[in-house]
Amino acid sequence: MIIDCDECAMQHTSACSECVVSVLLGEMGRPVVLSDDEHEALGHLADAGLVAPLRLVPREGDEAAAG
Repeated sequence: MIIDCDECAMQHTSACSECVVSVLLGEMGRPVVLSDDEHEALGHLADAGLVAPLRLVPREGDEAAAG
């Protein structure tokens, strides 16, 4: 999965500040690449309330950020 905040429809919204990427990495400068296992692990941590969930919403027509 490639997470590119510049390609996220939620960038610069309140959801952005609550996204696991912003919480863990601070302000994004370049895309983050997660393996399937890392993505799944973050999902489990978010489900348990231990980290913020990934709030990535790919902009329309952007297939690359969707993974």
